Amino acid sequence: MDKTEIAKIQAYMRRTFGNETMRVVPRPKKADSAEVFVGEEFIGVLFVDDEDGDRSFNFQMAILAEDLA
Repeated sequence: MDKTEIAKIQAYMRRTFGNETMRVVPRPKKADSAEVFVGEEFIGVLFVDDEDGDRSFNFQMAILAEDLA
């Protein structure tokens, strides 16, 4: 993912989730994924899927039981 693509994804996620503090940050040494934050809190990883010639993005977020308390 390049800077332009990351900026577009970040804008999309901010609109979709109604949260201007969401940030999409490139991962060190990984060109096929980025980290997603709300404010300073890491919430998940965004992966690129180029399979079958269709480019798409998968957002993966784990919710720990301790976070639900």
